[in-house]
Amino acid sequence: MPTRKPKSQEPSLDQAAVRRVVAVARRQFLVHGFRSVSMDDLAAELGMSKKTLYVAFPSKTALIEAVLKDKFKEVERDLEQVAKVQAANVGSALHQLLDCVQRHTAEIQPAFVRDIGRESPELFQLVEQKRRGLIRRYFGGLFEDGKKSGAIRSDIPTHLIIEILLGAVQSIMNPTKLVELGLTVEQGYSSIIRLVLEGALQRP
Repeated sequence: MPTRKPKSQEPSLDQAAVRRVVAVARRQFLVHGFRSVSMDDLAAELGMSKKTLYVAFPSKTALIEAVLKDKFKEVERDLEQVAKVQAANVGSALHQLLDCVQRHTAEIQPAFVRDIGRESPELFQLVEQKRRGLIRRYFGGLFEDGKKSGAIRSDIPTHLIIEILLGAVQSIMNPTKLVELGLTVEQGYSSIIRLVLEGALQRP
C-alpha cells in the first residue's frame, strides 16, 4: 500500500515578523511610493520568500493598508501624549502638536501621495476617514482646554474652528491638489494648522 506524502506546511510568520514586514514596507512605500516597490523587493530586503510574505499579506493592497493603520496608530499614540499635558499647559501642547504633525508628515514623500491618488483612491478614503476622526478628537479637545485657559478665542465656537480646519484639510490635503500646488504633505499640513491656530489664538 503506497504511503501518502505529508502535505507541505505553509510558511508562517509570528507577530514580531509581521511587525518587521510592516516596518520595512512602511519605510519603502512612504518614501518611494508603492508602485515602484514590488513584493519581490520587500521579500529580498526581509530575507524571506515571496510565498512567506504572501501568507501574512495576501496582496500588496493588504500590506499598504497595514502600513497606513500602523502609521495612524503611531500618530494617535503621540497625540495621546500631547493630550495628557494640554489641560495644564495649552501653550506647550500647541508646540508639541505642531512638532508631532511635522514629524509624522515629513515621513510621507511625494511618490507615495502620487501613487495613492492614482492607484488606490479607496485607500485614500481610509486616510480621510482616519484623519477626520483624529482632528475632531484631539484638536477639539485642545481648543476646548485652550478656551478654558484663555489661550484660545472664546468668540468662535469650537465646532466651527474644527469645521474650518477639516474643510481646509479636505480641500488641500489630497493628492491632486498637493501636486497642483507643488506642496509636500509636511508643507501642506504645517501651513494649514499654523494658519488655523494663529487665527484661533487669543490676542494679548
